[in-house]
Amino acid sequence: MILPHFDLSAATWRARAIRYLVIYLLLALMLVGARLLTQDVRPSLRAAQDREAALTTERDELELRVQALSNPQHIRDWALQNGMRRFAETPKTTQDLSGLPAPAPVPAQTTLEVTTVWK
Repeated sequence: MILPHFDLSAATWRARAIRYLVIYLLLALMLVGARLLTQDVRPSLRAAQDREAALTTERDELELRVQALSNPQHIRDWALQNGMRRFAETPKTTQDLSGLPAPAPVPAQTTLEVTTVWK
């Protein structure tokens, strides 16, 4: 088996070194450019997290407030303070309904038909 002939001259190694150096420089420039383009992402993310925490706290406080305000005893106290009375304590009045004509009697049916359909 014959090995292929490799060019091991200084010019070849210099060309390879320059090529690799250019590649590394391009990669470094791309990484620095990406960092410059995304430098405001982290502060924006932190601000969004702070806003989320504040809104979550506010939501929890409002839920507790709604629960406290919707307590049946609190509702009853509010109604009494605003002049409302319990139905059991209000004076009742009655009126004679004899002035109205009586509805016609409904004929009684003694049979019932049921139809069952199975599908």
